[in-house]
Amino acid sequence: MNGNDGRHSSHHCHDSQSSGRLLPPRGDYRTLLSFPKAEVVYDLTFRFARKFFSKGDRTIDQMIQSARSGKKNILEGSKAALTSKEPEIKLTNVARASLE
Repeated sequence: MNGNDGRHSSHHCHDSQSSGRLLPPRGDYRTLLSFPKAEVVYDLTFRFARKFFSKGDRTIDQMIQSARSGKKNILEGSKAALTSKEPEIKLTNVARASLE
């Protein structure tokens, strides 16, 4: 215990831990490492599907939509972090599944 105010000296403000956070506190998706990578995956998927599959093949639409969904769910999950971590985590998991 700290002799001056009766509190334990081991209790620190949570702000000191914010620099080592896994997820940014304000929902800024552009600072995440996963968002620019998801953009690259989308761009490459779009080009690959258009180049190597026959026009009209449903696989093209499925691949492109999945890549787009991954990117958008990262963005939406990050923005949801402004109010709650639960939807952020759920949307991030959906993004991961889409990109896999």
